[in-house]
Amino acid sequence: RVLREGLAGNDIESIDGILNGTCNYILTRMENEGLPFDVVLKDAQKLGYAEANPSLDIDGFDTAHKACILAALAYGFQPRLDEVSVEGIRTLQGEDVAYAAAFGYRIKLLARVAKSGDEIEVGVAPTLVPMSHMLASVNDAFNAAWVKGDMSDCTMYYGRGAGRAPTASTVIGDIGDIARNLAHGETRYSRAVKTYGEGTLRLRPAGEISSRFYLRFGVVDKAGAFGEIATILGRHGVSISAASQKDEKVRHGFVPVVVLTHEAKAAELDAALAEIKASRVVGDDPVKLRMI
Repeated sequence: RVLREGLAGNDIESIDGILNGTCNYILTRMENEGLPFDVVLKDAQKLGYAEANPSLDIDGFDTAHKACILAALAYGFQPRLDEVSVEGIRTLQGEDVAYAAAFGYRIKLLARVAKSGDEIEVGVAPTLVPMSHMLASVNDAFNAAWVKGDMSDCTMYYGRGAGRAPTASTVIGDIGDIARNLAHGETRYSRAVKTYGEGTLRLRPAGEISSRFYLRFGVVDKAGAFGEIATILGRHGVSISAASQKDEKVRHGFVPVVVLTHEAKAAELDAALAEIKASRVVGDDPVKLRMI
């Protein structure tokens, strides 16, 4: 409704959203209380925030469905879900939540919908949000959307996003819209704020999407190991903005090192990480998270 009415005069440049209250509740407690993911998930299920099978929420697909709807509303473009890059929070580690906070960021499961030229970007991923950004202050089972229009600039919309009553409120509102349309003889629901003509827009491939990134490596405890990582990143066009050894202790022969990058294309970073893994200077698979 905000897109169709309040922002109808705008070209929507981007929407960044915390669209799943269950995931936001889990991430908030992981950060504030230092609890592991599995413990907080069980609490969310007891409170009715998460289903007995929570996959739709924690694997990011509920958020992805909503992101696709936002793309349809903002641009008249309906991406197929199987074409959208979707990452959830199931494998997120508490140490990354803590390391992000030490750098001045908070991890949120973020949907991003944006338009650049004739390409639409749609994706979902755990994302480091600066603590100075208003989205970083959205905690517990609350949702928010940060919308940038060409005339309105940035506006944010905030409310509860999990639980029976908030969900019922939204469903009843949609039913009311449908009933009013039917009462006026409207059998089709006008969804898009602006349409650009059939076939004029395309989904940007996930590998072409650019972002800053947070990386965590378990680096072999030997001279020159991190230098080799930096060299490989540079060879693939990925430059480092900050790096820190986050723990003085060597764990099983590896030292945890966190790297923040400048903006890079996802495909270039993935190629670099594959080469780093093959070089045997790291232990487990590197952790990769997006940043805004």
